[in-house]
Amino acid sequence: MKDQLIVFDTTLRDGEQSPGASMTRDEKVRIARNLERLRVDVIEAGFPMASPGDFEAVVAVAREIKDSTVCALARAIPRDIDRAAEAIKPARSGRIHTFIATSPIHMQEKLRMDPEQVLKNAVDAVKRARQFTDDVEFSPEDAGRSDIDFLCRVVEAAIAAGARTVNIPDTVGYTLPNQFGELIRTLRERVPNSDKTVFSVHCHNDLGLAVANSLSAVLNGARQVECTINGLGERAGNAALEEVVMAVRTRRDLFTCDTRIDTTQIVPASRLVSNITGFPVQPNKAIVGANAFAHESGIHQDGVIKKRETYEIMRAEDVGWVANRMVLGKHSGRNAFRTRLKELGIGFRSDDEFNSAFERFKDLADKKHEIFDEDIQALVTEEGLENIDEQFRLASLKVCSETGVKPRATVSLYVRGAQKSAVADGGGPVDASFRAIESVIASEAQLLLYSVNNITSGTDSQGEVTVRLERAGRIVNGHGADTDIVIASAKAYLNALNKLVLSGERAHPQAGAPI
Repeated sequence: MKDQLIVFDTTLRDGEQSPGASMTRDEKVRIARNLERLRVDVIEAGFPMASPGDFEAVVAVAREIKDSTVCALARAIPRDIDRAAEAIKPARSGRIHTFIATSPIHMQEKLRMDPEQVLKNAVDAVKRARQFTDDVEFSPEDAGRSDIDFLCRVVEAAIAAGARTVNIPDTVGYTLPNQFGELIRTLRERVPNSDKTVFSVHCHNDLGLAVANSLSAVLNGARQVECTINGLGERAGNAALEEVVMAVRTRRDLFTCDTRIDTTQIVPASRLVSNITGFPVQPNKAIVGANAFAHESGIHQDGVIKKRETYEIMRAEDVGWVANRMVLGKHSGRNAFRTRLKELGIGFRSDDEFNSAFERFKDLADKKHEIFDEDIQALVTEEGLENIDEQFRLASLKVCSETGVKPRATVSLYVRGAQKSAVADGGGPVDASFRAIESVIASEAQLLLYSVNNITSGTDSQGEVTVRLERAGRIVNGHGADTDIVIASAKAYLNALNKLVLSGERAHPQAGAPI
């Protein structure tokens, strides 16, 4: 019998710390449902103390999820722990994850605490969390750069205080695989009560080693890995769930453990997260990239044709790469559309939302011959965008682009209910459209990123545009999709502007210095 490797997904918490990747409550619930279908063991739903919005999102996920444990993050501060406990109260299975930094640089420069104070706070935090739930996880932040003797003391004390899981984070992605594996082995050997807890790891990808470090830790006895879909996360991201899971599953000859993940749900989960966050998956990304199972070399093609295992170490269908398309058109009915949405794990809060999505589907069917699942995901995401309290909305857009003539855009917008128009020239049709929008709104936002992806193949594919804007230190992503790439760009730009002007701005989770 193999040990179970617990999969702890932090896409909704650490993944959201990617600049511009903030998700709405409903988007978090959609992703959480997908993670539950993936059979993730623990879903870290957020950091309730970060903002009222984060608290509400954790509560919503806790109410929705039945088959996975719902976890909330808290600093080793009483009010944080109490807030986390309140957020996970509706969960069938809830966990509180509390942390405090243990490396010299963090203790001295950030916390302004000495080691004894940190040790006391760690113990007090675990004990307080145990008043609300038996499932408590403790993390010594920046463990990879902590003094090993002090780290052993803190881990031992946290376990004695009641931590059922002890997570060892490589917070800044500093360690190398052999070092990190050795760290886990040393802790298991030196900490007297190490057999009373599950050792977990949380690795960042600053040196591109997050997955390698995580796997090295598993080989040395760690039995929980904290990861995210597509490796999403702040800075260079976290260990990618799909890579960790498939490495353990594929190399059964080396690993004495396995996960309970339904790997056929990996690609659908990847697409959903990419669609909602607007962070595209690079084509050569392992497991979920478009080229992950593609072969162009004649030698490779010949080998695969003769025997797949010559150049493929796993099957594409095992991770969810299937030709699953929705062949519906403008004559298809609501029941067929609703059935496919259910199969994709998509639900609506009201009939009005469903009807609005159905009308969008009809409009798209007039433009495209075939509707793919990716089109449906984009369509539903756009429906969710419309539920934002929109200050600005596109009424119409006309663009003139001709060889030898400077492109010109004429835009008509609804601005807080009033219709306004503007004309602007630009270096191209998209630039002219953005300039026309800015001449109406005057946001003074700086464009940090403009990214275009085709949702499906073919010249009639929808274009998916991501726009990242920054103003006064606040970064947001805007998302838009349309068969006309210029219109998709305008939608994305306006979506980002709507997020910038939202009242009650959400505090970025990083303000709480999570691991």
